[in-house]
Amino acid sequence: MNKYTSIDKQDNSPFNVYLRDIWTAAGGDPDFLPHLSQTGSGSLPSAFHVSDLATAAIGAASLAVAELISLRAGAVPPVVIDRRLASFWFQTSLRPQGWSMPPQWDAVAGDYETADGWIRLHTNAPHHRDAAMSVLKTAIDRNAVAMAVAEWESDPLEAAIVAANACAASMRTIDEWGDHPQGLAVNSEPLLHRAGFAADAGPRRPIPAHRPLEGVRVLDLTRILAGPVATRFLAGFGAEVLRIDPYGWEEPGTVPEVVLGKRCARLDLKSRDGMHVLETLLSEADVFVHGYRPDALARLGLDAARRRAIKPDLIDVSLSAYGWTGPWRVRRGFDSLIQMSTGIADGGMRVLQKDRPTPLPGQAIDHATGYLMAAAAIRGLTERQKTGRGSEARASLARTAKLLISGGSQSIDVPRLAAESEADLADAIEQTGWGPAKRLCPPVTIDGAPMAWDLPAPLLGSSPAAWSTVDA
Repeated sequence: MNKYTSIDKQDNSPFNVYLRDIWTAAGGDPDFLPHLSQTGSGSLPSAFHVSDLATAAIGAASLAVAELISLRAGAVPPVVIDRRLASFWFQTSLRPQGWSMPPQWDAVAGDYETADGWIRLHTNAPHHRDAAMSVLKTAIDRNAVAMAVAEWESDPLEAAIVAANACAASMRTIDEWGDHPQGLAVNSEPLLHRAGFAADAGPRRPIPAHRPLEGVRVLDLTRILAGPVATRFLAGFGAEVLRIDPYGWEEPGTVPEVVLGKRCARLDLKSRDGMHVLETLLSEADVFVHGYRPDALARLGLDAARRRAIKPDLIDVSLSAYGWTGPWRVRRGFDSLIQMSTGIADGGMRVLQKDRPTPLPGQAIDHATGYLMAAAAIRGLTERQKTGRGSEARASLARTAKLLISGGSQSIDVPRLAAESEADLADAIEQTGWGPAKRLCPPVTIDGAPMAWDLPAPLLGSSPAAWSTVDA
């Protein structure tokens, strides 16, 4: 067992670098870092240090919880991260009992060889798939798509599919991305854009001893996958999370995994009534987490200034795919596309000597960004508790990708994680909206504040668009 009881400023191992960078990006005081320790050994098989990133990201979010607790207790409780469980949580935590998870990918999503390289099509949403097929002029058939893609060069096909309001990414090397206008832009951004804004100091919220986020209301306008990971973490320490989806939206694959501990409602935000309900919910929220493209909420009349006017002390945490500056700042994107664009899939192919794009195990960029957002949200609550001020934090998948890459390549001979066993699963059966399931044990232990969820994973749209708690 490896255990790190302090963070050495001179230690530039990937875990330490990632942890320091995430904690500092969230505004954390480095003096808190020695309260975190890591246990366990082994790594996920990858060309990059995914297990180190998983342990550091979950660790930073958990350290933010411990810091919040210290405002009440006067001391920082010790935080222990299980490296092995953290790695597993970066993949999937749910183990269905007698049923199967919905498929993660649609029939034609995936990597295709072009005339000069590779491209990935992200077609899980039916309207994205239809738009991509309109460019390729082919039926929804994997072989037909492969033949059509092979006639194109990567970059022109990427541009044509994006212009059709669909989603695709050419495979680039790390150096090519670094020279690309969008790579230059996002790589110069901070890991988190953070800002505070003045607000009338309202009454301080009591911090319960065992559920430090109990009574905190989190309005969740996120989907696949980083934002839902963030709000799942907040729910694990007692926050009331209300997720809002549009009518008719059924998210492929990931919903049972990430709606743990939440209530899920639907609203039509393009209608006056729907937006009125959302603004009412926002006025009563503590934290707003959203993953709409940077211009989308503004088009709905809910830009940052409007949100602050509605709730001056709001903790506002948002996500973009390709960053907040540069020519692609409003481009649609997902973890698998970011890995192609930023050189991760190419790096995996080269280091592991494969003959096709080789992504990370699981959607690791999504997960890491989710815990980064959770850390920002909790640190925002801590600062508000001390000053009464609201705050804003903005993350992006592409900037998180740069963080992972900064750790360099992982040796192909690194010791692997021990295989999952029954002892890694919690005893309780979770009655999800899809059927009974077991969950992995939590990856973190915070002394006196166990990570646990009060609600099982529900179906989308199964709750009304209203807070369940009443203000004191």
